[in-house]
Amino acid sequence: KENVQIKTYSIIYKAIEDIDAARVGLLKPTEEEVRTGEAEVRETFRVPKVGLIAGCMVTEGEIERTDSVRVVRDGVVVFDGSFASMRRFKDDVKSVKAGYECGLGIEKFQDIKVGDILEAYKVVEVARTE
Repeated sequence: KENVQIKTYSIIYKAIEDIDAARVGLLKPTEEEVRTGEAEVRETFRVPKVGLIAGCMVTEGEIERTDSVRVVRDGVVVFDGSFASMRRFKDDVKSVKAGYECGLGIEKFQDIKVGDILEAYKVVEVARTE
C-alpha cells in the first residue's frame, strides 16, 4: 500500500551496510575539478573570421576539446572558459597528448599572449560518503 520495502537479515552487519548504502544514495554528489592537461602558448595567429588562435605545445597530460580551460598569465588566472577549436596541422581533433603541438581557439577570449599557460580541466561529480 505505501510501497514500504521489508528486508530480513541474519547478520546485523549486512543490515548496517544496506542502511549506509541507502543513506549515501540520498546525498547530493559534490563537484570536483580534475586537471587533465596543460599547454604553453608558443605563438599566436590571427585568422580571418575565426579570431586569435594560440599555437601551443601540450606539456602535461591530455587536453580534450570538451574540457574547460583556464588561461594563466604570470601566475594569475585571466580567463576561464571553453575551447572554440582544436587542430593539429589542418585537421580538427578531439584531443592532443603531451609532447604534441596544436592550435587552440578559446571561446570569447582574444587576448592570448605568448608565454600564457592553458590549464585544461573537467568538473566531475563525486559521490559523497558522509
